[in-house]
Amino acid sequence: MQEQKIDINIPEEVAQGVYSNLAIISHSNSEFIVDFVAMLPGMKKGNVRSRVIMTPQNAKRLLAALSDNVAKFEDQNGVIVDNQQGGLPPMMNGGGLA
Repeated sequence: MQEQKIDINIPEEVAQGVYSNLAIISHSNSEFIVDFVAMLPGMKKGNVRSRVIMTPQNAKRLLAALSDNVAKFEDQNGVIVDNQQGGLPPMMNGGGLA
């Protein structure tokens, strides 16, 4: 299979990125919504910094790409330890936290 090349432009303000230490994921029958949130330690309120809406097919591709990249990272740097302390409320309505 021949590799396709695509040209992607990233505006400077987007290239700087936004910080997020929490992702809230929800879905309908036609789309997945990922809200990237910044939560300060000790605070009970966070701010959504970015929202990404995608089709179920693209959400599945993202899952596979993240899984592949985490595996490559761990091969090079060792296992990522999830030391989450809990303290976040469970999500309702089929959503989840990441």
